[in-house]
Amino acid sequence: MMPLSMVSSGEVVEVVAIRAGWGLQRRLAEMGLNPGVQIRVMNSQRPGPVVIDVRGSRLALGQGVAHKIMVINEGGGHTCQHKKR
Repeated sequence: MMPLSMVSSGEVVEVVAIRAGWGLQRRLAEMGLNPGVQIRVMNSQRPGPVVIDVRGSRLALGQGVAHKIMVINEGGGHTCQHKKR
């Protein structure tokens, strides 16, 4: 399990938990980000937002919000890669 902010562009991951207060959890749920949902990371370069595809809709999340969304890759393994700054 790793935060969404650490996933590389192009990867497909599954949301497993959202470590945030109830307000942010509710807002993300309204956008379709719930545990069990698969998402594709379209762009995760720093600095800037993490752009994801959720059920055919693209969303841009700030790095802070993306860091609170815990995911696993589609195969169940850990694929975190360090990014160049």
